[in-house]
Amino acid sequence: MFKNLKNDLPASIVVFFVALPLCLGIALASGAPLFSGLIAGIIGGIVVGALSGSKIGVSGPAAGLAAIVLTAIGTLGGYQNFLVAVVLGGIIQLIFGLLKAGIIGYYFPSSVIKGMLTGIGIIIILKQIPHFFGYDPDPEGDFAFFQVDGQNTFSEIINSINHITPGSLIIGVIGLIILILWDKVLSKKGKIFKLVQGPLVAVVLGIVFYNLTKFNSFLGIQSSHLVSVPIPEDAASFLGQFSFPNFAVITNPDVWVVAFTIALVASLETLLCVEATDKLDPNKNVTPTNRELLAQGTGNIISGLIGGLPITQVIVRSSANIQSGGRSKLSAIIHGFLLLISVILIPRLLNMIPLSVLAAILLVVGYKLAKPALFKQMYTLGWKQFVPFIVTIVGIVFTDLLFGIGLGLAVGIVIILIKSYQNSHFLHIENNSNGEHKIKMTLAEEVTFFNKGAILKELNNIPENAFLELDVTKTRYLDNDIIEILEDFAFKAREKNINIKLYSERGIVTNPPSFIEFFKLRPKAA
Repeated sequence: MFKNLKNDLPASIVVFFVALPLCLGIALASGAPLFSGLIAGIIGGIVVGALSGSKIGVSGPAAGLAAIVLTAIGTLGGYQNFLVAVVLGGIIQLIFGLLKAGIIGYYFPSSVIKGMLTGIGIIIILKQIPHFFGYDPDPEGDFAFFQVDGQNTFSEIINSINHITPGSLIIGVIGLIILILWDKVLSKKGKIFKLVQGPLVAVVLGIVFYNLTKFNSFLGIQSSHLVSVPIPEDAASFLGQFSFPNFAVITNPDVWVVAFTIALVASLETLLCVEATDKLDPNKNVTPTNRELLAQGTGNIISGLIGGLPITQVIVRSSANIQSGGRSKLSAIIHGFLLLISVILIPRLLNMIPLSVLAAILLVVGYKLAKPALFKQMYTLGWKQFVPFIVTIVGIVFTDLLFGIGLGLAVGIVIILIKSYQNSHFLHIENNSNGEHKIKMTLAEEVTFFNKGAILKELNNIPENAFLELDVTKTRYLDNDIIEILEDFAFKAREKNINIKLYSERGIVTNPPSFIEFFKLRPKAA
């Protein structure tokens, strides 16, 4: 693990700067104490990072759970009661892992995963524009279309244009220029520019800019536009930021409902993220999904026990890790330690970082996830890939992550059904010189009830006095629904004077009296 330290250390610093505002913002959007987001980020980095089989995935509080957390805190009567559900949710995730439920992660279509990555990239860009301009009423990490501040994604951007903070915008632009220059030019000039990452330089310049201009009425940046880490006065007040679950409510059915909801949603988000990060990984590592569920479950148990938010593997931090050259799980673990050390030792320094600089870092991350070339690539693959891709993006941008993924999956399933409908059989029609109408129908290797419509349509179109050759020699699975269709057709064929010759591995049969008997299946009960 330590052999990649020269790559993982710089990457962990970038992930730290991406994670810091997101941990705080997601806690704010969840209606939870700010420190709870930092706890989840620390546990996600150190504990889950150590236990996970993912080399480049990074875990922490997830924006997708913010609405669930906000509602649950109110429903359960307080944050300490909610923490019981987080602990129980972690235990349920352990059970999912032991039952090997992680295999679900392998069934998400590639077009939907790519749509998810692109959609998240677009939503990052759209959500960071107001912060880049120095307009910060909506917390970082609120990725839903309808925001907690009462606005939506686009109305927030329009409002930000009328509420630009000059100092925030200037240092944001400087930071963005540095990031682009570092990525495109300087990183190729020498090793020092790879060791010292552009985001670190941008953040340092942001802190310097804030201190130089804080007494300037025009360029000064107010505290509402800066990072806001809780500052403890002493060790006792630091420890006082931790909350502990109230296990007296464990018998409350609502707690168990919330626990199962957290376990299910967190597991789905994690499995989606695992699939996505494995696709982004330049080394094409494959993450063991069941082990990931066990790691996430353990992380959620610990996070819930000490007052943290629910944890999932998260694509924004994971993609930042990959883009910054992270090679092993060490980068995720170091980022967790950086969060821990910084909130203890240098919270006042962190609170000098302008949010617009961190927005510039996230704008670059978002652009790399949603490059225009990907749209062209997906379009060239044909409509069966492009439509689920676009639907997933639109769903994520105009609703939220899970709903967008659900829409993409639904469209993907419909396309599979259409393809199945089209590929159930091969039909060859020929007219002999004696006027006999001859039709040959060859069934596919697997014919299920999905194919009923297509086969029924073809059989109904066969004219009177025709000759049908039905070839099932290559068919390995023939659904009972299809056999019943053939049984009904045999009855109609006698009325329409259609002769049937059935080809199978068991031989050739002319006008079989019963397809059900031939395939040795009993008819369905009425």
